[in-house]
Amino acid sequence: MPRTTTVESPGCPPFRALTFDVLGLVKVVEARGKQGGVPKVVERWGEPESRNCVLAASIDGCKRNPMLAVARKCGKIELLDPLNGDTRVVISDAIDTKPEDDPIIGLHVFRRERTEERSSRSCTLLSCTTKGNAVMRSFEVTDSPEDCVSTSTTNKWNVCAAGSVLCCKVDGSENYAVAGGKGVELNIWDLDKCSRMWTAKSPPKNNLGIFTPTWFTSATFLCKDDHRKVVAGTNSRQVRLYDISAQRRPVLSFDFRETPIKAVTEDIDGYTVYVGNGSGDLASFDMRTGKLLGCFLGKCSGSIRYISRHPDFPVIASCGLDSYLRLWDVKSRQLLSAVFLKQHLNSVLFDSGFADEEPVQNARDVTENEAQRHRVDETQYEDGTLLVKRKKKKKKKTHEEGRDHKTSGKENGGIEKLNRKKKIKRVKTLADDDAL
Repeated sequence: MPRTTTVESPGCPPFRALTFDVLGLVKVVEARGKQGGVPKVVERWGEPESRNCVLAASIDGCKRNPMLAVARKCGKIELLDPLNGDTRVVISDAIDTKPEDDPIIGLHVFRRERTEERSSRSCTLLSCTTKGNAVMRSFEVTDSPEDCVSTSTTNKWNVCAAGSVLCCKVDGSENYAVAGGKGVELNIWDLDKCSRMWTAKSPPKNNLGIFTPTWFTSATFLCKDDHRKVVAGTNSRQVRLYDISAQRRPVLSFDFRETPIKAVTEDIDGYTVYVGNGSGDLASFDMRTGKLLGCFLGKCSGSIRYISRHPDFPVIASCGLDSYLRLWDVKSRQLLSAVFLKQHLNSVLFDSGFADEEPVQNARDVTENEAQRHRVDETQYEDGTLLVKRKKKKKKKTHEEGRDHKTSGKENGGIEKLNRKKKIKRVKTLADDDAL
């Protein structure tokens, strides 16, 4: 069973998270209770196999007909039901090259619903590979297993001429996407037209005349409502802010620790980002000034590969090569809880449609439970262990008993005092007789 580490904290708010590892397993972690609970693994989907390693994942967490997309190392894209893990659609492109030569690094399920029918829904899916092959598919997903998918439109284009794409992200409005990688400058694409609208320019040489090669490892949009500002992390431990309305070069750049940046995630406030690197360091920055807001307490022992921000609660989740799912408080930057999941983790996603619905006991059940809890007689557990009887409470003394006790104490004290006087008088009499 997975180990769960608890720390001194109020606990985690109710949430549901999906984790994805290198063996292709999808594990569901939940924490229930409004007062704060300990997250636990409640479900596990799939069988462990290295060729089914999850490379990218995306979720459409709407309350009606939710959808989960998973891209695997074998080249398949699976659409799952995030509630029970049932496979709805399996997509596999027939290409000449092996899937290992051109793996999928970016995946996004669009939240737009085209129909209001319960039996089917339109799903739009965007995928991007390391060689820059971007594909946007739109199809109908039905509940019937005979014809579960019927593809309607497919658009293909290439986001780079050379190099390897390592990061791809869609903005909050789902109209634009950013891509970058090793030897690939950041470029922003208009998804409606499938055309490039902006390309970054490499920074100039430093004071020593050294040119930093292009190597982006992660990227995200700073604000969900504004696609003009992009934050990217590089292999040279730099965090850069690009503003496409100002210039092609970064408007802000700073270094973070000594290892490459592996994960960058934006906050819902529109100016804070969370940065994780290859040595397990996690910190938050204010991208308006580039100021370090603080590091999250609790050192991770492995590279951080993904950071996810909860849509409602001030909580972020991080995962990586140390096989731990960690929950952090955004305001205090304290570790709330950590769950050991055995395998190296590649991604974690929050289910925004999750609602904590615990059964509420009625007044009769509460009364019966309280009466059972306060029983004095012996009970026996299933394993044979006996419950020790409670000590009987001392009987309170009445006013009359207390007065009688005080009276008897005074009488006893008076008798002892009289006897002591008689004894002293007797000793004096003996002394006088001896003197005569």
